[in-house]
Amino acid sequence: MPRMRRWSHVGVLLLLAACTSDAGTGTTTTNQTAATTAAPGSTTTTERPSTDQLLEDLDASLCPDSEFTCVTLDMPMNHFDEADARTIPVTFAVHPATGERLGAFVTATGGPGSSGIAVADSYTDALDSSIPESYDIVFFDQRGVAMSGGLSCPQAAATYYRVDATTGLGFDQETLTSAASTFAGDCVAEMGDPDMLPYLGTDQAAEDLEVFREILGYEQIVLYGESYGTQLSQTYAAAHGDRVARMILDGTVDLTLEGLDFFQEQATAFGDTLQATLDYCAEDEFCATDLRVTPDQAYDQLFALLVEGPLTAQFPLPGGGFEERAFGLGDLEAVASGQMYSEDDRMMFLRALAAQSGRGDLVPLLRLLYLNLGLDAETEAVLEDPTYSDAVYYAVECLDYHYPGSTPEETAQAFFTAGAEVNPARLGILFFGDLPCAFWPTAIEDATRPEPLLAPGTPTMVLGSTSDPATPYQQGVDVSGRLEEGYLITKHGGPHVIFGRGNECPDDPVTGFIIDGTSPAETECEGDVVGYYISLLPLSVDEFESAETMFDSVEFEIFYMPEYYWWDTVTDTPVGCNQGGVIMFTAQEETDGFLLEECVFMEGLTLTGEGSYNWDEDIFTIDVEMGSPDCLYSYERSGEEYAVEDNCPTDQFDG
Repeated sequence: MPRMRRWSHVGVLLLLAACTSDAGTGTTTTNQTAATTAAPGSTTTTERPSTDQLLEDLDASLCPDSEFTCVTLDMPMNHFDEADARTIPVTFAVHPATGERLGAFVTATGGPGSSGIAVADSYTDALDSSIPESYDIVFFDQRGVAMSGGLSCPQAAATYYRVDATTGLGFDQETLTSAASTFAGDCVAEMGDPDMLPYLGTDQAAEDLEVFREILGYEQIVLYGESYGTQLSQTYAAAHGDRVARMILDGTVDLTLEGLDFFQEQATAFGDTLQATLDYCAEDEFCATDLRVTPDQAYDQLFALLVEGPLTAQFPLPGGGFEERAFGLGDLEAVASGQMYSEDDRMMFLRALAAQSGRGDLVPLLRLLYLNLGLDAETEAVLEDPTYSDAVYYAVECLDYHYPGSTPEETAQAFFTAGAEVNPARLGILFFGDLPCAFWPTAIEDATRPEPLLAPGTPTMVLGSTSDPATPYQQGVDVSGRLEEGYLITKHGGPHVIFGRGNECPDDPVTGFIIDGTSPAETECEGDVVGYYISLLPLSVDEFESAETMFDSVEFEIFYMPEYYWWDTVTDTPVGCNQGGVIMFTAQEETDGFLLEECVFMEGLTLTGEGSYNWDEDIFTIDVEMGSPDCLYSYERSGEEYAVEDNCPTDQFDG
């Protein structure tokens, strides 16, 4: 049962910052007030103290491992019941404008359940410098998440996501229902503090943002929401539209849809993106060659094998040696869905599928599985992620969406009745994303959906990717079409969530919109489902024509190791090489370091030594023994320039 989140499966640049929970930092109460000043779209002229002064008055302090300042505010537990005196701490991160301040730029990240504070620095680094110069940058951990409560249930979630519930004919209703019921109970028990559950919905989180805005004295804000963050942003705009100067919705959720309708569209979109990924491979010479059968055959044959039961493989351990590991159908669905969010993710999935199809090698799929589920590759134990909460995901979903049925069993049956049309072989399992809501203790009973958002007086830019699997493109088109002042930006192909990835389109028009409200005409950006395919390494070193081509291939192989691609660039991380030995990723000044100990990439290619990669200068170096201490290689690639030196007694290559 794979993860099903309305969130951003963002690129490596956006995941480099991580914060730890510390809900006691800089607490104040919500009855504090602040003067206001002019902001985009405002005529207010009351003088406002500086943001630095306001944060100091609120006893704020630096966020962990961050350039942002964190302030924790005591929010009403229930904003909609004045008689309820209980409070809940919610933490916001603020980076004051470095130049003349125009206002506040607030980001609502994906999920629900992701920590905005964890990515505040990396997201900000990806922005055009004019934005942090002109705006206070604001992120937050939604109530219950990370620094705003730390509710989580990683053990229950990891167990649930590996359930095999797809059969050759459809879905195993009994298995799915039992797994969802067990997960709901185990997750609530594991997270603790069940008293918070009824108050974790998006409507409460939107009011938290409004209280923060009042306390910090922003007359209006510029609001950016990504994925689930578009759900929160629209909810805020519907309640406090006069406080939103401009809004950007990136990977948009259509709030007017019933839950079952949303998941039917999402499951279809995941299947479509998977099919488009396979279709790309069919047209790419190198990908098609690696698979040895058609891409559809490769996927469907693996699917059929796993319907019969798990496969096993000898997995290279980070501590050295091998251990037999199992890979089941639920694991394939978790990997395939998790890898559909971006162009590089899809390429890595194709490489892993090719390794299994063309060579019978399950190791690359297992690597992706452990990264997607947050499992320790050495032990398969769950690694708790302080930046994301499956517990809050379901707590929010089950309060935001009503599912029909007067009993849990009736609600579960409604899922199976409505899901009869989805394709099991193309990630149809994702339709059952909210099935635990049938058994969730605080599931909402009100079936009313929000009215279509018109957002009068709030110019709104809607961004969408045609290959977005998580928030289907058409939903953004529909939301944009209802807005009184909506501007649609379409990326053909592309990832889930498209702003801030270093592409002029859409980054330039969005930046102009944020800075001065420049509203473009309808814009279309070119993109790809898969940017390019990197061939698998040859089976033997004898297939290389030169040391240069060999090390060029080794560099790509290292770069697209999932453990390195998603590495936090801080923690020393050992990884087992496919055929034996270990490579260690280490943090060095201005570079990523590699330590190789008898790392076997293929027959005849065993490397021991060290290397590095400088991201700023695009320089890759490696100094290694190859096969024996008598054969030493020194390789450097700087941009497009290559240099190889060796003192091997014989020429390894025929050229």
